[in-house]
Amino acid sequence: MDLGIRGKWAVVCGASKGLGYGCARSLAGEGVNVVINARHDAPLQEAARRIRDETGVEVIAVAGDITTAPGRGQVLAAARQVDILVTNAGGPPAGDFRTFSRDDWIAAIDANMLTPIELIKATVDSMIERKFGRIVNITSSAVKAPIDILALSNGARSGLTGFIAGLSRTTVFANVTINNLLPGRFMTDRLRSSFPVQAKNKGITVEEVEQALCRSIPAKRFGNEMEFGQYCAWLCSQQASYVTGQNLLIDGGVYPGTF
Repeated sequence: MDLGIRGKWAVVCGASKGLGYGCARSLAGEGVNVVINARHDAPLQEAARRIRDETGVEVIAVAGDITTAPGRGQVLAAARQVDILVTNAGGPPAGDFRTFSRDDWIAAIDANMLTPIELIKATVDSMIERKFGRIVNITSSAVKAPIDILALSNGARSGLTGFIAGLSRTTVFANVTINNLLPGRFMTDRLRSSFPVQAKNKGITVEEVEQALCRSIPAKRFGNEMEFGQYCAWLCSQQASYVTGQNLLIDGGVYPGTF
C-alpha cells in the first residue's frame, strides 16, 4: 500500500533507538524526510546514517533535550516544515509513589505531558493551514491498564491523554489527526530498566522476571521496534484521515478487556 506521504517532513523525538527509531525508520521507508532528536549525539548520528543509507531520504539529526524550550526550538527549526509529529520521551523512573518528591512529579509531567503539548502548540496551526497533519504521541499501555510501580508515568501520561481527547476533535476537520500509540512490552531499554525493580519487589532474579513477563504475553514474545514503527507510519498515512482521538494499544494481546 502506498501511504501517500512521500516527500512529507516529520519530526520524530527519542529516535536514536527503540520505538522512536522504529517510527523514524518506517516513515523514512515511505519516503518521508525526517528530523530526528535524542539527547546524545553519537547514537543519534549513527541512527541518522542508517536511516539515510537504507532509505535515501533526507535525515537531519538534532541532539538536545526536547523537554526544554531551546531544545524544542532547535529541532523545529531544522525541519523545512512539520507535516508529521511523533512525540516521545523516556518514561520516568519506576518505584513506590511514597518515595517520589514533588520535583519527581514535576519532571515527569514536564517530560511526558507538557513537552508533547508544547510541540503540538508549535506545529498544529500550520498543519491546519496546509490541510494536512498527523500527530502521534507514544505513550504507554499503562494509560489504559495502570501499572503500580509506574505511578509517575501513569499520572503524567494520563494527563496528556485527556488533553488529546479534547484537542483532536477540533482539528480533524482540516485533515489533521492526533492519536496516541500505547505500547505494551517491547524489548527496549525502558522495559529492561524495570526488571531490577520488579525483581527486588518479588524476591526473584532479573532473568526470572523477564521470563515470567514473556510468558504472560498472549503472543509469547516481546514486541519489536519495527512493527511498532509500521503501525505509526500507517497512522500518519493519507488513508488514516478518519482516525483521530484514539488510544491504540499494541501489546501482543495483554490487555484483557473488550473495550
